[in-house]
Amino acid sequence: MKYNEHKRKIDFILSIVGLLVLSPLFICIMVAIKLESKGPVFFKQKRVGLNKSFFYILKFRTMRIDAPKDTPTHLLIDPDQYITKTGKFLRKTSLDELPQIINILKGEMAVIGPRPALWNQYDLIVEREKYGANEVLPGLTGWAQINGRDELPIEIKAELDGYYIKNLSFWMDIRCFMGTILSVVKREGVLEGGTGSMIKEIASTSEKEK
Repeated sequence: MKYNEHKRKIDFILSIVGLLVLSPLFICIMVAIKLESKGPVFFKQKRVGLNKSFFYILKFRTMRIDAPKDTPTHLLIDPDQYITKTGKFLRKTSLDELPQIINILKGEMAVIGPRPALWNQYDLIVEREKYGANEVLPGLTGWAQINGRDELPIEIKAELDGYYIKNLSFWMDIRCFMGTILSVVKREGVLEGGTGSMIKEIASTSEKEK
């Protein structure tokens, strides 16, 4: 049986275990968010899922409720004016992404895969179409995430997503998972005020993997 057929079962089990183990952390974060600012604990945003269908991704709310909607943080002129103190910590540690375990449990996302584009990120959606990256479940983290994240230009991000799909395997997912832990510890690749600043040759990465 191909790995693809096992991947969903693995994701389902991991999401259940993750929710059980991390439930105390969830509660602490929820309390911190409510104590600092008005508004819901979770932030819902329309994203592109499997085969370009739409779903609502879940995150812990890191911004004030008056922040612009459906605009990537890196496209805001001064995002710091909207980000709360708790939110800044959650973003730096990537803890704001934890509620997506619920999306994984529901089958809307996978643990590893291309990060889901905003519904209006048409340039990224079109680029991903070239590599079949819209035909798999989006992930909590992925190959592009550990190779530049927000620093990557759209074209390179889509090509990295295509490289992941072409080399999809259990070991590829393990590499992405371990690489994500390392990136979070180093706090790499997160830009609040800009994108595409990393000029990175995808060819060199691909050649090393051959």
